[in-house]
Amino acid sequence: MIKPNYELQMQEILNQQKPSLLLHACCAPCSSACLEKIAKKAEIKIFFYNPNIIPEQEYAYRLSELKRFVQAFPPASGIEVIEGDYEPEKFLAFAQEFPDEPERGIRCQKCIAMRLEKTAQKAKELHTDYFATTLTLSPHKDALYINTAGFEIAEQSGVFWLPTDFKKKEGYKRSIELSREYCLYRQDFCGCPFSKKNREAEKIQKQTP
Repeated sequence: MIKPNYELQMQEILNQQKPSLLLHACCAPCSSACLEKIAKKAEIKIFFYNPNIIPEQEYAYRLSELKRFVQAFPPASGIEVIEGDYEPEKFLAFAQEFPDEPERGIRCQKCIAMRLEKTAQKAKELHTDYFATTLTLSPHKDALYINTAGFEIAEQSGVFWLPTDFKKKEGYKRSIELSREYCLYRQDFCGCPFSKKNREAEKIQKQTP
């Protein structure tokens, strides 16, 4: 199976028009390269909805870093950051059934789908043309799954999905560069306690002779 070229699909849409877009964001580092690439090609609002980020102090810090970056980054000038409800109980309601799932597994997929569904609902409420997510920047996230879920949710919601694969064309590398330039907090786990536990176990394993 040939993987669709989501980067090309995105560029074709954005080059034809300048649509309004609700862009789901998980953190400042992931948003950085994404905004640099498309900020001038769409009328963007950023939606921070991440009930998977636990504890609340971590959630609040990532949100504050995102707001700080958007204010400081010239291409993002004037972009509004909208905070969704903080609902960790909704994430834990299903995530606790899959405590040992690896990243990209069923727990991760359900979490992404939940966030995309909420983004689509918000996009419909705001009457934006498209919705999308910065999650495809991460090399730990499956762009094929994210886009497949996005298209399915778009059909159900009536809001167009903007296909993306932000890691393409060295997007992830650029996010690291921008994170250094703007002194952004870069976390080493996606946000949930399960991913944090997995990362800590990986670190111990690497340190073990």
